[in-house]
Amino acid sequence: MDAGEEPMSAFGAVTAQTNKLSRQYQALLDQSTPHTLYRWVGTGVLLVVFFLRVFFAQGWYIVAYALGIYLLNLFLAFLQPKFDPSNEALDNDMEDGSLGALPTKQDEEFRPFIRRLPEFKFWHAATRAISISFVCTWFEVFNVPVFWPVLVMYWIMLFVLTMRKQIQHMIKYRYVPFTVGKTRYTKNSS
Repeated sequence: MDAGEEPMSAFGAVTAQTNKLSRQYQALLDQSTPHTLYRWVGTGVLLVVFFLRVFFAQGWYIVAYALGIYLLNLFLAFLQPKFDPSNEALDNDMEDGSLGALPTKQDEEFRPFIRRLPEFKFWHAATRAISISFVCTWFEVFNVPVFWPVLVMYWIMLFVLTMRKQIQHMIKYRYVPFTVGKTRYTKNSS
C-alpha cells in the first residue's frame, strides 16, 4: 500500500464492486447490440419459459397480466414517433392556422421516422421485465388469486383499442414505423 493511499472502507469496496459489475454488464450489452435477431430470439425463448412456468404452476396470473400491460406499453412507445405530429399540429394550428403533417409532396422537407423508444432500449426493457416477472413467479406473495379469463379478456380489449387508436394515428399523420415494404434507394454504378 502506498503512503498516500488510505485503506478502503466497506462502502468504498461495495461501490468499487458495483462499478466493476456495471461496466461488465454494459460491455455485454455493447457486444450484443449488432445481433438483433439473436437478442429477440433469446427474449422470445425467455417469454415462452415464463408462460410455461405460469401455465404449469397454475398461478401468478396477475404477474403475467402486469407483464402484458408493460410489454404493450413498450410496444406502443416503439411504434410512436419521437416528435408527435399531433402535438406539432396543435402548435402550428395556433400560429398560422394550418395543420402540421409529414411531407407528402416532392418540394416538402423530408423528415425521417425517429422512434420514441429505440429498438435496443425496447429489447432491453422487455427482457429485463420478463426476467423480473419470471423471478416473481417463484415467490408466493405475488400469487394473488384472480379469475384469469377476466384478465385475458381485459388485456385483449385493451390491446385492440390501443392498437386501433395507434393505427388511426398512423393513418391520419401518414407515417409507417416499419421499414418492410418501403422503397430502398441504392447508388447506380454507372
